[in-house]
Amino acid sequence: MKKSLLAVAVLGAFAGAASAQSSVTLFGVVDLSANQIKNGATTAKYLASNQLNSNRLGFRGVEDLGGGLTAGFWLEAGMNNATGNAGGGGGNVAPTDTPSSQLFNRRSTVSLISKMGEVRLGRDYDPSFWNTVFFDVNGANGLGQGLNLISSLGSGATSIARTNNSIAYFLPGGLGGLYGQLQVAAPEGAPGNNYRGGRVGFASGPVDVAVAYATTKTIGGDFKMQNIGASYDFGVMKLLGFYNRNTYGVLKQNVYEVSGSVPLGQGEFRASYGRADASGGGTNADDARLASVEYIYNLSKRTALYTTYAKITNKGNAAFSILPGSLGSAKGAESSGYNFGVRHSF
Repeated sequence: MKKSLLAVAVLGAFAGAASAQSSVTLFGVVDLSANQIKNGATTAKYLASNQLNSNRLGFRGVEDLGGGLTAGFWLEAGMNNATGNAGGGGGNVAPTDTPSSQLFNRRSTVSLISKMGEVRLGRDYDPSFWNTVFFDVNGANGLGQGLNLISSLGSGATSIARTNNSIAYFLPGGLGGLYGQLQVAAPEGAPGNNYRGGRVGFASGPVDVAVAYATTKTIGGDFKMQNIGASYDFGVMKLLGFYNRNTYGVLKQNVYEVSGSVPLGQGEFRASYGRADASGGGTNADDARLASVEYIYNLSKRTALYTTYAKITNKGNAAFSILPGSLGSAKGAESSGYNFGVRHSF
């Protein structure tokens, strides 16, 4: 009897919490592909997650506090559905799959939102990350993504995509197409997380353009990331491009990419070309080129089949891979391969 009363009390507590919440949404993506990758003279086959969209399981909610003020939360966990393990922010390749110690490793934030904008706290994406994603037809996924060429230059910075312990401010909507974000993150014992950055952009009709700048203080000095990106939707084709410059002491890396997509009935054709040019500290010859093509066929609004081919040509000591972490080093050699996959979202 006592156990029954206790269960009722616990259920009542959860019901009370739920009634105070205006809305809660469960969402997610499950994406898995078969890949054949060749780095130099070595070839291997893998099941890999996140090659069209990033795997995730998430919960988000908002509560209307009155007076134009809203509270919100967002909890999002990555996963490797080839093994069932919790994955890193971008997921892991099955052979090197290591469960993440962070449950909600993709995003874990709480917000207050008003007509003055949004203040957001927690683990989140960095403003300097977005131009390399929004202005790449591949986004942050796949064998052909421009991020496969971007290096932290051995700085120890962990802020290419996300930071922990961050506080961010976002401009409100309704500013005639203007948008922007400022963000700081405390290191709290992790110097590679000591981040300061911002992004501002303008989007109107078919045009979108944005610039970003960030500094991460590390033990060895400041790692700086700056970029600009733009896109134009012609209707029959969307063209995108970005330029990213990373610096760390005397080391510099410039990455350029142009990409595009063409809708074809229920499908879509994508292509991209990028290059990475290094300089400083004897790295002038450590360059790379990336090219990719991809076709996506939508079985429904939520389910798609896709196939991709990509190749990176490394020079000097450059060792970029189209599927990082999958297969040894491609130092001074080609990394190439293809995949076939399926993605379902809910």
